[in-house]
Amino acid sequence: MPRRDPFTLTGKVALVTGGAGIVGQGIFRAVAEAGATVISAARTFEKGDQLAGILRSEGLDAQAMICDQADEASVLSLRDQILAQWGHIDILVNNAVTRPMKEGHSGPASTFAASMEVNATGLFIITRAFADVMAEQKQGSIVNIASIQGVIGPDATLYEGLPMSGWYPDYFFHKGGMINFTRYVASYYGRFGVRCNGLIPGGFIQETTSPEFVRRYSARTFLGRMANPEDIGGAVVFLGGDASAYITGANLPVDGGYTAK
Repeated sequence: MPRRDPFTLTGKVALVTGGAGIVGQGIFRAVAEAGATVISAARTFEKGDQLAGILRSEGLDAQAMICDQADEASVLSLRDQILAQWGHIDILVNNAVTRPMKEGHSGPASTFAASMEVNATGLFIITRAFADVMAEQKQGSIVNIASIQGVIGPDATLYEGLPMSGWYPDYFFHKGGMINFTRYVASYYGRFGVRCNGLIPGGFIQETTSPEFVRRYSARTFLGRMANPEDIGGAVVFLGGDASAYITGANLPVDGGYTAK
């Protein structure tokens, strides 16, 4: 009998929340390329459907669905649609995030509360909904996409003289919480054969990123650069599949060495 490739996701059904975002796009593609049926879920449909169409044109199995993570009824509807169409769910990638604190530290407290609806309460809602199904299946993998800003404080020197800021208390709060929530979920669902691990990405470069910020940030990393959307996909494939079958409750930095320096 040929040995199964531990890095393939063939036959698995994966849900990636926020799959059309800057981080989500790389995850969505990597999971599809590893052989999974992959679903992108977000509050809006068009961008996710466009990306899924591109992947389908390449022969990959990709879909887009609508889900408001802050609305439990919406989450449960998404769960039921997936189970009705595919009959099982094997991988959940918690990548969705909202950033309503546009004014940063001085912004109204209401924007902090709005952030928590998706990034804290919503994270719990969607994790419980799909992990309970995985528990019934006696197998499944959850991958939480956290951030280096959940393990370190902001470095003000990166922003000096630039029209940008790192002072967003809600983001630091919920990404730090997600890291320990990963351990909680791993503990609660481990008896059912369900794993939960976290990834801690560093900063992602975008077209709008200040070149000076890129220079300063890159100098802080061992690899001398910021991340791109492809950098995190392989780690998600690893944690989502059989290659990591005995790993749970772990939080893996994917940051070019930023937090190790």
